[in-house]
Amino acid sequence: MQQRPNVLQTSLQLAPTVTVTIAINIVVFLVWQFARDSQDLAQFMFGNFLTSWDGLLDGYVWTLVTSAYSHLEIWHLLLNMFVLWNFGVVLERLWGRRLFLQFYLTCSVVGSLAHCMTAAWILARPDRGALGASGAVCGLLMAFALQFPKSRILLLGIVPVPALVCVLALAGFDILGLVSETRGSGSGIGHAAHLGGGLAGAVLYYTVLRHRFVRR
Repeated sequence: MQQRPNVLQTSLQLAPTVTVTIAINIVVFLVWQFARDSQDLAQFMFGNFLTSWDGLLDGYVWTLVTSAYSHLEIWHLLLNMFVLWNFGVVLERLWGRRLFLQFYLTCSVVGSLAHCMTAAWILARPDRGALGASGAVCGLLMAFALQFPKSRILLLGIVPVPALVCVLALAGFDILGLVSETRGSGSGIGHAAHLGGGLAGAVLYYTVLRHRFVRR
């Protein structure tokens, strides 16, 4: 009798890097929940899984990566992991595991660095921390839109919109949000990280990926 593969086996076969990335994000999220009841653990998490300009100057450069695997709120985790799975699986199967991981890490670092530099040099808040996979996810969205510009994305889960139009609209939203932050208002969204990750995704697509993978 042939045994059916379980969900985890199927996920690992489809996109092992995406699956492991989601698993790491879930584990780090759970550690954050335990940290609510432990001052020592909370201090460790804030020092090592939250990125800021002051933290970088203090030598915590690894937070440029670890913060991209870190979420405090369940809605933030679910939204980023939903987008990562929906678009990451396609891109990992197209690019392969190694190239996908390199792309993801690069967008993570650039997104985190964009936040830190913007907070310190434009908003005059070098202590302002950030976390979340949004920068890397925005890079994936940008690359997907450039690779498959006419593919339909369901905006808000309802309205079908060409991928490139949708991603450019999201970039416009982040630009407006960043301008609002410079004027003293903000929503707590990491607009600079989104834009940095998206820009990294576009640069990597045009310099590395465009000529290696034919548009389909």
